[in-house]
Amino acid sequence: MHLKNASVLYGKDLKFVSSTNIKISEQIFKKIKPSLHPSSNEESFDCEGLLLIPGLVNSHTHIGDSIAKDVILDKSVDSKIHPVIGAKAKILKKSNSLHLSNFMKNTCQSMLKKGITTFVDFREGGTAGILLLKKVLSSVPIRSIILGRLEFYQDQKQIRKNISLSNLQKNEVNLILKKCDGLGISGPNENSNSVLKFYSCTKKIRAIHSAETIKSSNFSKKISGKTETQRALLLKPHFLVHMTYSSKADLHTIAKKTRGIVICPRANATLAEGIPNLEMMLKARCNIAIGTDNVMINSPDMFREMDYLWKVTMGLNRKRISPKQILQMASVNAGRLLHKKIGIIEPGKLADCVFIDKHAIDLEPMHNPHASIVHRASESTIRAVMIGGKIVHGKI
Repeated sequence: MHLKNASVLYGKDLKFVSSTNIKISEQIFKKIKPSLHPSSNEESFDCEGLLLIPGLVNSHTHIGDSIAKDVILDKSVDSKIHPVIGAKAKILKKSNSLHLSNFMKNTCQSMLKKGITTFVDFREGGTAGILLLKKVLSSVPIRSIILGRLEFYQDQKQIRKNISLSNLQKNEVNLILKKCDGLGISGPNENSNSVLKFYSCTKKIRAIHSAETIKSSNFSKKISGKTETQRALLLKPHFLVHMTYSSKADLHTIAKKTRGIVICPRANATLAEGIPNLEMMLKARCNIAIGTDNVMINSPDMFREMDYLWKVTMGLNRKRISPKQILQMASVNAGRLLHKKIGIIEPGKLADCVFIDKHAIDLEPMHNPHASIVHRASESTIRAVMIGGKIVHGKI
């Protein structure tokens, strides 16, 4: 495929290139330069008036609860999403698998239409939950990274006694890992040190929720004398999720020992649990990506996530932050976090991108492309979405 006359946000710095040509083959960007011409048998498209941005990466989701949108909004965090006593857990157990899969499929299609080309899902339900999501994905051309989990949660007494997994449970973890891309652990407050250390020896991606709420942070100190993040690091995670109540010391440790953090600002706000301290995370040199979290409490829309994060961060800190940094969190940084060739438009990377109509009513005139994407773009400004060099939504 040959694309000509395209504007592009190029490379890891998202440099605006006003017009260039692109050659795509074998699912990757092969060449990007103005002098490229199509071969005699190559399909060519004129992209005049279009801006190509990297495919957006939703780095943290729970799409299994798509069936429970906006249930009990006025209740506490635990009453909503606690893995044992929360309404979400009860709803998922009682829901028909066909109904669950239909609503998960709707969420996947919604993400595609909003320019999300890859999503990372913390999948509940053990092996059965993973297989259900895989069945859904067989009919939706979106990239996924599925992080499964053992449906086993320990209480305060078991954690203090440092109870280990049984051999049967360890075998089940190994079966889960054969079906997915890694582990998405609920949190250190539901797992003993022994369990976390067992998980740390697994070979695939390891990720964990940490320091999402004041209550969970205080609970960790109460039962262990350590911060929630200190215990989470026993997992040797590749990345952590939330970190809304992280200390400076923990952030500096994360910057050194992990690939980074995924923050979910709109979900945290919906739960009335505060906003991640983006400024402190950046000062600690953490690699930061963005996720939309539970569909139950938040829409899977990265445009809205970027817009909210950008503005609330500046509003709270009374300090400017570049919209380019926010857009990098939704693309380039996520590729680094996941060690995947995604989230960036340059030769050798997977050809995942979004074609934005520069003349869309909400964008024209586009004086600052990064700001336009972060706080003016929406589903309505997307002309097409490409994954692996194939148009999966819209038309060029």
